[in-house]
Amino acid sequence: MAWLRKTRGTSCETFRDERSPNGYSLLPWLLMGMGAFSNLFQGETPDPWIGGLGLLTFNSLYIYVSFRSFAQETREATSTRVALALLGLVTCALALAYGGNWLLFFPLLGLATGAAVRMPRLRPVGLVVGVLAGAVSMFHDGWSGLDIAYATWISTMVTAAILSLSEAVRQLRTAREELARRAVEEERLRFSRDLHDLLGHTLSVIVVKSEAARRLAAGDVAAAQAQLNDIEAVGRQALTEIREAVTGYRQGTLRDELDRAESALRAAGIEPVVRRSGPPLVPQTEALLGWVVREAVTNVVRHSGAARCEIVVAGSGGERVRLTVTDDGGGGGGRGQAMPPGAVGGTGLKGLTERLATAGGTLTAGRGPRQGFVVTAELPVEARGLVAERVEVGVASPVG
Repeated sequence: MAWLRKTRGTSCETFRDERSPNGYSLLPWLLMGMGAFSNLFQGETPDPWIGGLGLLTFNSLYIYVSFRSFAQETREATSTRVALALLGLVTCALALAYGGNWLLFFPLLGLATGAAVRMPRLRPVGLVVGVLAGAVSMFHDGWSGLDIAYATWISTMVTAAILSLSEAVRQLRTAREELARRAVEEERLRFSRDLHDLLGHTLSVIVVKSEAARRLAAGDVAAAQAQLNDIEAVGRQALTEIREAVTGYRQGTLRDELDRAESALRAAGIEPVVRRSGPPLVPQTEALLGWVVREAVTNVVRHSGAARCEIVVAGSGGERVRLTVTDDGGGGGGRGQAMPPGAVGGTGLKGLTERLATAGGTLTAGRGPRQGFVVTAELPVEARGLVAERVEVGVASPVG
């Protein structure tokens, strides 16, 4: 394997296998020129100094083209193409002048051509090289020179096929590495935002109940004790949810979220009105609607200054379910704060809008017809299959 990525937790390491094809892979084929080299010293080559210079030039050009053929930028460079053309001219000149063992430089030219040229130019270029090899070889050896033409054409096509396949494998492994890296990044983002969302809601509830317990401590010890018990229960529940979020298996029911919403609203001095009707929902749909309830109620408690909040879950047309969260606040903070900019339709609701859209649903948020704020979510009764994955490993938005 050229590349191997190992992912453990959040760390990734990449290892290079040096056995991947490279310029050195084509160098052993230069041994095919040993016959021509020996002819220089055996006196079988006229003008041996010219032959030796030609052999040196051929080897230099062959090595240059070979090492520049394994990267797309250098392979397609003008200098590489010029070097390949010069290699072809030198091969033809040596083969025409000497014949015999010097004809074996044509298959080497085919190797260099297959390495340096890719589709769609490979077919015409390979055909030209093969025909050229056949013509020169037949000039010396007659019809038996067709063997050199065939060997040249085969070396061109086979080399190109092997190197193209190797390059495709490298690209696929690079793509797999990129997918693994993105999966790790998405999991980090999911965990951080999901945890932020959990803690934002839970801490808001704890703060509201703590204020209620402080107000009741002087006059109604029993009621204050009840609020403290609720704080303990909320804290324990938060610990459970955080553990489940860490393992990636948290998927609460809509009923649980509605119960928590009622408790949080009452502790904040807001009258809760919860109504639910319609067909049973699949867990994925309940989980998404639970996120909407959590986000909307957190905003009501923190920002609305409302006296009443109504949560309605009802079927819409038999195949869809609609959740509406309506408050009668004027936008002032529940604890005397002004609503911060961007809280209305803030990042939390925007993130939920994207998640519901992925599941085939919609989410709208805005001022009510008289006063207050209205959040409306609508989803298919059976959400798309992608929702389960998005709920578990998708990007959860922080509280607005």
